[in-house]
Amino acid sequence: MPSENPEMQTQRTTPPPAGKWVRISLLAIGGMLVVVFALAVYLNPYNTDGSPRSMATHTKLGLPPCNFVVLAGKPCPSCGMTTSFALLVRGDVGNSLSANWVGTALAVTWAALLLWCFASAIANRLFFIPEGRGETVLTVFVGGFLILMVGRWVAILIT
Repeated sequence: MPSENPEMQTQRTTPPPAGKWVRISLLAIGGMLVVVFALAVYLNPYNTDGSPRSMATHTKLGLPPCNFVVLAGKPCPSCGMTTSFALLVRGDVGNSLSANWVGTALAVTWAALLLWCFASAIANRLFFIPEGRGETVLTVFVGGFLILMVGRWVAILIT
């Protein structure tokens, strides 16, 4: 026989609905990611001879070359990220990984994040995020990518 006592009832298993500002933020983040991928589609990551670039694709947007490369002659931790995104959206996975494998992983993660943002905003709940754990999940993802970027950079510098 079920108990009528509210204290004895089981806790709610579905997360509460996302607030208005959370939904707006999810849509804004999703929109920004759409812009990032649109830029990756717009940029041509190949040289005039058809060979893939390994970095400096961002200069086609009028941005200057990487200061670290100019001053130190070695790539910075994020060198090749724009190129890896642009290669990946063209299906050139091997060259995307060669340009910057962390950038390739970031692009795949951001593609999933883009879908997650829109799906969560439409459904009015954060999929796959336990209640109250959003900050932890975000910290793990950002920290993990920073560790990968710096690890890749150190490996490039010592070779």
